[in-house]
Amino acid sequence: MSKDAVVGDIGTQLRLLQQSFDAFDEAVATRLGINRTDLRCLDVLLGGGPLPAGGISEALKLSPAATTTVIDRLERAGYVTRTRDAGNRRRVLVTATEAARAVEAAIFRPVGQAGARALDRYDEGQLAVILDFLRTAREVQESQTARLARAEE
Repeated sequence: MSKDAVVGDIGTQLRLLQQSFDAFDEAVATRLGINRTDLRCLDVLLGGGPLPAGGISEALKLSPAATTTVIDRLERAGYVTRTRDAGNRRRVLVTATEAARAVEAAIFRPVGQAGARALDRYDEGQLAVILDFLRTAREVQESQTARLARAEE
């Protein structure tokens, strides 16, 4: 198989991988009774919370008003709480609740475990190449997203 053919197959597999991520996210959002934007917010908080609303806005690329709406919905669903920042009483932090952590354990942790098991078949050198590829692919996507954003200006 030629290098061009392999590159084409990689592109196809990446597109299919993205579709599988989208389908999984849709299934999770449906199961939780929230929308995809709310799920993205929950993911940000589970990965790096607690965060102020401004940090969530930045991470999700949403307006402050839209972010407040997302936080309100997640709070009503029982997945986040708002608390005053002990270091700055004017700032409110948004934190994932125990219910959100239970979702993480029941839904997301098994995905990570299955992925880790799937990677067992690769040696350390191959894993380094995979990691490099994933970083490169993310950088390409981020630069293309920036390119599109610049074109809208």
